[in-house]
Amino acid sequence: MLEIRHLSQAPTGRRPLAPGGGIGAHRHDTHQIVYACRGVLSVTTDAGTWVAPANRAIWIPAGTVHEHRAHGSTDLRLVGLTSDPLGLARPAVLAVEPLLRELIIAYTADPGDGAERDRLLAVLLDRLRRSPERPFHLPTARDPRLAAVCAMLGDDPADGRTLAQLAAQAGTSGRTLARLCRAELGMTFPQWRTQLRLQRALLLLADGMSVTAVAHRCGWASASAFIDVFRRALGYTPGRAFTL
Repeated sequence: MLEIRHLSQAPTGRRPLAPGGGIGAHRHDTHQIVYACRGVLSVTTDAGTWVAPANRAIWIPAGTVHEHRAHGSTDLRLVGLTSDPLGLARPAVLAVEPLLRELIIAYTADPGDGAERDRLLAVLLDRLRRSPERPFHLPTARDPRLAAVCAMLGDDPADGRTLAQLAAQAGTSGRTLARLCRAELGMTFPQWRTQLRLQRALLLLADGMSVTAVAHRCGWASASAFIDVFRRALGYTPGRAFTL
């Protein structure tokens, strides 16, 4: 049985992580913001995986069993919160504008106490409340037929087979899989496949793979098509992903 660590307080501070490093399954009784000011961080729960580059942070509500994984050399910043400034009972990916980024870095650089630090946290929370959600979540399928198809594409995101072709291999119909996608994943099959490819692309870029190689590894016909989809989803080109 997987051992899940229980922490009464979500930690606050800085934690550098080497590529492939991480923090195993755990939960805490308080809320937490996790942010990678360098590298890419993924957070996984039984509901799926959230991925955050340097212009995103991940909200983890109290009691959520989760684990962290670093992709590329990652400078992880953790902000533990006893109050809930967002009212979100589920993990979420939030936009991090430049001021919020600097507030998180400053607050996690010195874990001490004091009035100045309290004021810094107050401003940080104010900016956090203004941060729009930027969905970058890959939900986990429960139905074994849909889970089998998701696993096939997870093994090879460049697999270009249609939903009907994938359904036939999973022993079901395309119509059934389309219904399951909407019911279990909250999105259409093309939306889920694009989300999968974008998440995988971001992780491969963090590991140092070239833009052209990532585009082909993840199923885009050309680097330009990949760059266009990436920019529309994340707000910048793949070449700028780690220069923010």
